[in-house]
Amino acid sequence: METVSSLTTENVVETLSAFHAALEDHKESINRLNVYPVPDGDTGTNMFLTVSSVLEELNGVDTTDRAAVCAAISHGSLMGARGNSGVILSQVLRGISDRFARADEIDAEVLAVALSEASVAADGSVMKPVEGTILTVVREVAKAAQDTAKDGSILRTVELALEEGEAALDRTPEQLEVLREAGVVDAGGAGFLLILHALLSVIDGRDLPEATDTGAFAAVVEPHTVNDELSELRYEVMYLLHAPDQAIEEFKKIWVGLGDSIVVVGGDGLWNCHIHTNDIGPTIEAGIEVGRPERIRVTDLSEEVMEERWVREAAEVGKINERVVADEVPCAVVAVSPANGISRIFHSLGVQELVLGGQSMNPSTSELLDAVERAPGEEVLILPNNSNIVAVAQAVDAETAKTVVVIPTMSIPEGLASLLGYDPQTTATQNSLTMSEIVDGVKVGEVTQAVRPTNTLIGEVAAGDWIGLDSDGICSIGGTLTEAATALLEQLVGDQDEILSVIVGDEATDADIRAVTEWMTENRSNVETEVHKGGQSHYPFFFGVE
Repeated sequence: METVSSLTTENVVETLSAFHAALEDHKESINRLNVYPVPDGDTGTNMFLTVSSVLEELNGVDTTDRAAVCAAISHGSLMGARGNSGVILSQVLRGISDRFARADEIDAEVLAVALSEASVAADGSVMKPVEGTILTVVREVAKAAQDTAKDGSILRTVELALEEGEAALDRTPEQLEVLREAGVVDAGGAGFLLILHALLSVIDGRDLPEATDTGAFAAVVEPHTVNDELSELRYEVMYLLHAPDQAIEEFKKIWVGLGDSIVVVGGDGLWNCHIHTNDIGPTIEAGIEVGRPERIRVTDLSEEVMEERWVREAAEVGKINERVVADEVPCAVVAVSPANGISRIFHSLGVQELVLGGQSMNPSTSELLDAVERAPGEEVLILPNNSNIVAVAQAVDAETAKTVVVIPTMSIPEGLASLLGYDPQTTATQNSLTMSEIVDGVKVGEVTQAVRPTNTLIGEVAAGDWIGLDSDGICSIGGTLTEAATALLEQLVGDQDEILSVIVGDEATDADIRAVTEWMTENRSNVETEVHKGGQSHYPFFFGVE
């Protein structure tokens, strides 16, 4: 093909499509580079989803209308940004598109200025910029482009910008200790460089890098080891905020006192806000004070890290590849699971597809729909395993050609018990009848810690107390985990019951587990006790009684 001397509006759209394709090919490699700010293995996915939103926004836009295309890029990236890396990438894309929108011709000098403006915008969006991240790589790319653009060749400008970007990426472990300790380069920076590869594919037709190429992505051919210690900030909170521009500085000041990894981008009354925090409520309330938050997403970072660690470690010992691939069956099952241990139990009972979620991290209808479409059957059962997820799951059937039946399981024990009646060779309707009957016969309980004082029918609960809950609410209170757990079992397990399933969370110690099993031996010796490591947060014990 003939080398492009300046970019048309159609070339800009082609570049984004190529960037999207490259991110799709490399997202898992980029995910495995992700150790900063939280080693949750989602940078590649978040960048891919952010660009996916841009392409959706571009769908139906006249690709010859530069103003419309650039507006779609700006709005689509803002609305669809996911995670810390996605929000920063959205600002990069908005900075580039804003400059392109003002240009009569997108030549080397305009491209260089666009990259510079993107770098400034990205730096300005982060409350505490850190060197050795995507911000550093974008800045060095912009500098190289500015130095080279004077020669007038857009091809040479991109080539040298990419060369310097790769050098900057290679230096990131020298700038950020967590990267050096893990033996990786920055994930966001690696993902960003793919847009320069995409530009080269449009300018002179060269191939996009393959997932096994050398360079930045070679670092992930061998799974890295990293200290997975979490920061004290447990939750990632994101939302879109409708608020006047003049209110944002005060909003940012409030957020500085509530967490870290703060990124607030947008303008003209609409902002995409990202923070890591322990204070979910005040973080959202800060948005309410200045405007109207929507599309609120709360992610438990500890669960993400555990899930990523499990996948990585399992892959290292050859237990899994990317995901479990099941044989085609007439009726498949999708289950919502909060942790890796529980996921493994679900798989062992025949579940083909899993969606990460639970209390405080409810999955969307879109996430459940994707799992349904992946499931190896034309009829699919969904086990939501949480009361807050049932309605979302019920919305899936209208969005797919597959037959979807939701079994309204309200807890993990109910979901696990229901699978005792699952027959992959029969219909979803028949499975639903059988499995629902089993669920109706299961008694469930869970133990958690109160975060605030409250009055209950059995007495006052103080913040920090351990509480046991059955299907009717709080039924035991204890100063220790074992006190609350055994008091709950006293009410939950009868002499006529046969099996107690105990699913152990990450807060329960060996001593706690021993106390529960010894209590059962002494007080319900006729009931068989099965203990499974679930690894869930917030709930040290899930109980299921049959």
